[in-house]
Amino acid sequence: MSSIATLLSGSAVVGAWALDADQSNIRFENSTMWGALKVRGSFTEFSGGGQVRDAQTVSGRVDIKAASIKTGLSTRDHDLRRSNFFDTDRYPDISVVVTGGQAAGADAVRLEAELTVKGITGPLPLEVEVTPLDDGGIRLTTEATVTRKQFAVEGNFLGMIGNKTKLKASLVFRKA
Repeated sequence: MSSIATLLSGSAVVGAWALDADQSNIRFENSTMWGALKVRGSFTEFSGGGQVRDAQTVSGRVDIKAASIKTGLSTRDHDLRRSNFFDTDRYPDISVVVTGGQAAGADAVRLEAELTVKGITGPLPLEVEVTPLDDGGIRLTTEATVTRKQFAVEGNFLGMIGNKTKLKASLVFRKA
C-alpha cells in the first residue's frame, strides 16, 4: 500500500480541511511574444476547503478572486481584469471544484476537478504531490496547463499571447 493510500485510510485525515491561504500560493505562466518571453503572475486572494471521507472519497473547492491578479505591471494587471480577459466585474471568482480522487503513487493523488472561469466550466484533471507537514497540515502541489480560449479569456494584442496557460499551485490545508 502506498504512503498516500495509508495517509488517506487513516482516521486522522478523515473530516473537514481548511485552506491556509497565508501558507499557499497560486501562480500562472503564459508565453508571449510568439514564445520568446513569459508573463508570470499570481492570484493573491483565494479561499477554500476540502473533505476526506475515506481513501476513495475526497472533495473540495478553491475560490480565487480574479481581480487579485498580479503580474508586476499594474497596467497589464488592469488590462487582465477587463472584459476581453477575466471580466472581473461580471465574473469575480475563478473556482476549482474537486469531485473525487485516488492514489497515484507513493506521494501523489490524481484528482478529478473542474475549473470555472467567466462562468464556463471545463475538466481539470490534476496530478497532485501530497506532502504531510510536521505541524499536521498537508501541502498539495500541482501544475496543469489550460487552454485559455476554452474559458473565453481571449484578449490577445497582435498575437503576442499564447493560448496555453500553465497554472501552478502550492496549497496548505489544515484540519478544520
